[in-house]
Amino acid sequence: MPSGRTAVIAIGGNSLILDKTQPQVENQWKAVYETVRHIVGMIKAGWRVVVTHGNGPQVGFILRRNELAVPEVHDTPMDMIGADTQGSIGYMLQQALNNTLRDEGIRRNVATIVTQVLVDRNDTAFQKPTKGIGGFMSQAEAQTFVDEGWNVVEDAGRGYRRVVASPIPKEIVELDAINALVEKNFIVICVGGGGIPVMYDEQGYLRGVPAVIDKDRGTALLAMGLKADLFIISTAVEKVAININTPQQRDLDRMTLAEAKQYMAEGHFAPGSMYPKIEAIVEYLEKGGPQALVTNPENIERALEGETGTLVVPG
Repeated sequence: MPSGRTAVIAIGGNSLILDKTQPQVENQWKAVYETVRHIVGMIKAGWRVVVTHGNGPQVGFILRRNELAVPEVHDTPMDMIGADTQGSIGYMLQQALNNTLRDEGIRRNVATIVTQVLVDRNDTAFQKPTKGIGGFMSQAEAQTFVDEGWNVVEDAGRGYRRVVASPIPKEIVELDAINALVEKNFIVICVGGGGIPVMYDEQGYLRGVPAVIDKDRGTALLAMGLKADLFIISTAVEKVAININTPQQRDLDRMTLAEAKQYMAEGHFAPGSMYPKIEAIVEYLEKGGPQALVTNPENIERALEGETGTLVVPG
């Protein structure tokens, strides 16, 4: 793929925690530096890079701290938790990028933008919240949260869990600021956790809402808004596969938009795993995006050279 173009890359929140049994901040730093090393490889190859990130585990940590702190400290609403994680994860990525670029002798500015994303108050997701947040709990513990106004569901025999709406992102409020920084050759970190969900109130003012935007859909919207040349989803697998965990499993080097929609309809992708990623790519390509790439962090540079990963193209 030619250099000198803009790539928007989404990295998962779980990729910042390599070992779930060792989630301490010092270990998160190690994971961040490992991820950043591959992003810097893209920059060295001539790409202008915009980075987004997940925040699922980090949101869970803050929710747990809230539970343990009651009644000593006030509770934290979901939109503020989203802002908190955008700041903390953005800081880690920003510092790691600065330091790694310095080691490579590259002078580039890096900036993190706390990003709001507009959602529709009439989105049907608000009528049926499905996005699990926080840890699992007993029925008695769940009732406490129900009494506080949370939606709680039983989760596949693993216990009860709080759920919030996951509305479709409509507009990135800070898009012009992000685009201005990209044009100035900044490396930009933004739309963390899919963006902070906001909507307009009756007076036309922006207000945060207790919801979670899918990180890959938020990133797809960003890539469309920036007219990016490439949308990358950095995930846990080297390639997208169909007929997974069967003798007929096949890893895909390339997939067209039509094939992606066919595989989705045939049920090849798990709802809580690969499906939303392919769904985001489909939306990006349908709205004029030129190409998307799926691979794991350690193979990003090889995938950009066409050696691995799954490239998804319009046709």
